[in-house]
Amino acid sequence: MFSRLQRFYTSIKVATDVCMLTVAFVLAYATRFVGLIPVKDGIPPLEETAVSLAMALAIFPFTFHQSRLYITNRARTHFGELFAVFKASITATLILVALTYFTRERYSRLTLALFLGYALVLVSVTRLVLRVALSEVRRRGYNLKTILVIGEGSLGRRVVETVREHRELGFRVVGVLAQDPAKVGRRVRGAPVLGEVKDVERILDAWPVDQVIIALPLAEQLVVKELMEQLALRTVDVKVVPDLYQYITLYGGLEEFGGLPIISLQGDPMDGWSRVAKRAFDIVFSLVAIALTAPLMLVTAVMVKLTSKGPILYAQERMGIDGRTFPILKFRTMRTDAEVAGAKMASLEDPRRTPIGTFLRKYSIDELPQFFNVLRGDMSLVGPRPERPVFIEEFKRQIPRYHLRHKVKSGITGWAQINGLRGQTSIQKRIEYDLYYIENWSLLMDLKILVRTALGGFLSKNAY
Repeated sequence: MFSRLQRFYTSIKVATDVCMLTVAFVLAYATRFVGLIPVKDGIPPLEETAVSLAMALAIFPFTFHQSRLYITNRARTHFGELFAVFKASITATLILVALTYFTRERYSRLTLALFLGYALVLVSVTRLVLRVALSEVRRRGYNLKTILVIGEGSLGRRVVETVREHRELGFRVVGVLAQDPAKVGRRVRGAPVLGEVKDVERILDAWPVDQVIIALPLAEQLVVKELMEQLALRTVDVKVVPDLYQYITLYGGLEEFGGLPIISLQGDPMDGWSRVAKRAFDIVFSLVAIALTAPLMLVTAVMVKLTSKGPILYAQERMGIDGRTFPILKFRTMRTDAEVAGAKMASLEDPRRTPIGTFLRKYSIDELPQFFNVLRGDMSLVGPRPERPVFIEEFKRQIPRYHLRHKVKSGITGWAQINGLRGQTSIQKRIEYDLYYIENWSLLMDLKILVRTALGGFLSKNAY
């Protein structure tokens, strides 16, 4: 029921956005070609206008989705909602202009600019109206479904909190049933404890309850069995929250396989079209990067050869997606005998560096050959930086959830790196940033990280 209601509200948002975008485009067209602005180059054919509108109606909702504008976010303020719509609309307009420019004859730029202005106003106003209307409906208590939570422990508290945080879905917790008799009469996150678990039938007779949510620990499976036998004689909806959420590490949730419900504790964050889109993104942008940096790489190769003996490139074993190792390519910045005594992390004033090595490392120029790793599929442009296997075993023992960073391809740059976590900085903090990236990944986020990297994110006082 929760997911159905969430999809229902999401569909309302999408439909409203599409309607407002259509109105905005019609207004822009009328203002430009039917209004007071002089027309010098003639009115574009209706077919061309229809194609531009269709592209806008595809690009804008997709960009809004990537910007997480279709998820429930009660913590977002009205201003935050407007600012998110503004950023997503600018991005969508830039994509629309680029596609219009490169794939077909250029459409009226003034019309597209007017469309952006009208779209910002109409989409923002309708979203604010929807938010205010939903808040008013919730405040007046209309069309609410009542919930009885069975279980006062950590799982029960989590259920009560979740229902309260998503009141826009129309649910209200009327009370909680506890296993501990001493807690009867108290409150669990604001919800009253109406009785003990054994009192479930008495409570259902006394209170109007639409849905029962069982939130008991794994150790109480016998109690759950008895409850299910009692509730089977009732017309009330029954849901069970499995006591497994503390084991869910990354992209877990309920799945279905041939009609068989399966609880996933750990999943793949990038699968299906997400994986295809990210790979296409990597290929296109790495080819562009190689073309742009080719002169710099050529000069660097010559300087490495002239300033020290040994090969120009250095291939070092690193661990990537699913724990597979690959040779990462870098311009050589250390002497050929740098690790005769064993693997060792680079440090400030490292005596093993070549004359030009310090400069190359400081400005991350030694990393440029990794664009070829991206083309080969070893790495991605954006992702957690790959570590050497010799260090990873130690990190796994010391840092919980360290292994989850290998659920995606390693990257040349990443969320941790543009936030200053390079070199000998906190590994724990770096993992937090890496997992945040994995859990919140989108192509727009990748683009944001690449832009920040290009604007100086590759510079760091810890790069040595």
